[in-house]
Amino acid sequence: MDILALSSLLATVALVVGSIILGGSPGAFFNLPSIMIVVGGTLGAIGFATPKDELMVLPQTLKKVFAREESLDISRVITTMMSMAKKARSEGLLALEEELVKVDDGFIRKSTQLVIDGTPPELVKSIMDVEIDLMERRYDDSKKVFDLMAELAPAFGMMGTLIGLIQMLRNLDTPEALGPGMAVALITTFYGTFISNVFAIPVSKKLVTRKVNAITGMEIVVEGILSIQAGDNPRLVEEKLKVFLSPEERRRLQERENRSLERDRPGVNLSEEPVVQP
Repeated sequence: MDILALSSLLATVALVVGSIILGGSPGAFFNLPSIMIVVGGTLGAIGFATPKDELMVLPQTLKKVFAREESLDISRVITTMMSMAKKARSEGLLALEEELVKVDDGFIRKSTQLVIDGTPPELVKSIMDVEIDLMERRYDDSKKVFDLMAELAPAFGMMGTLIGLIQMLRNLDTPEALGPGMAVALITTFYGTFISNVFAIPVSKKLVTRKVNAITGMEIVVEGILSIQAGDNPRLVEEKLKVFLSPEERRRLQERENRSLERDRPGVNLSEEPVVQP
């Protein structure tokens, strides 16, 4: 579970609800007909406009949004590719089967297995590009549903407001009912705006971020595995992959490599305190 995402959503809801309670008369913000118009109308329109297959994956999409980050850690991907490049350089491509035991990511495993099986480089790239394209489409299909929700919820809110105004204007002969009637008419606009800005738009933006991170990680894998298949020097492979990193990420990766070299250096015990000569 992505604690930050969930806590941010709950905090937003709590702040809005808290401001309503502090303002007094929280019961005035609950109106069943307005909920029926906005929530029911939005869900019904989404069901009409969206293919069944895309609707069926919505629970999985929401689970993905609030789950821990599933996209590849770029620095870890580069480290994995570097390890595989060194292994292939010294022992040959068939030796990569030993490395696959340590790899959990299915995309890395599939691309590496294609190389081990002797698949031509252009075919490896074509297959992996199709994988990336299909993954991107799945994200886009899920995003379209929440974009549609963000568009429709305020529209149904405005529709509910118009319905309330029509009903209110029919009772102009009772001035004391105009104030409460106007309040009820505006509640639907509030519901639509709340659903759009608190839930639908943030989920859509979250999916875009997940998609970009996933595509970047997969592109690194494709670039790395093709370089390994071509027999490039591990140092050249590293330089090719580092272009995907920001300067800060490159610095952290270099520090991690330096610590690894220090640990592997013979006769060095990093757990010991340095001796200070008097």
